[in-house]
Amino acid sequence: MTIRRATSAPARRAAGLLAGLALGAALLAGCSSEGAETDCGLDACTITFDGGVEASARILGVEAKLVGADGDQVTVEVAGEQLSLTVGQQATEVAGFQVSLDSVTEQQVVVRVARDLSA
Repeated sequence: MTIRRATSAPARRAAGLLAGLALGAALLAGCSSEGAETDCGLDACTITFDGGVEASARILGVEAKLVGADGDQVTVEVAGEQLSLTVGQQATEVAGFQVSLDSVTEQQVVVRVARDLSA
């Protein structure tokens, strides 16, 4: 004879929610940076690089580096590939990511890196 324990639907939902939150926290904890701040979600990160310093961030499993800035044009390296970006330019695809430049000033460079969900 088999004895089955009834588990209520709310308890299963709560357990699923806790597991999802733990996974999300683990993914976000995987971000690190030097000379930069990151603001990450599950599929995208905004990186604010400090201007005038060598800066890098490890986000979404890849490294993003600020290589240089000249006026409104910025050179970044994402997943080992260098990109030249300007503010307002359409996002550039690299290694399964869409990379765009949100803003650039003397004090900071703000870059957005998002997983290319259409790939």
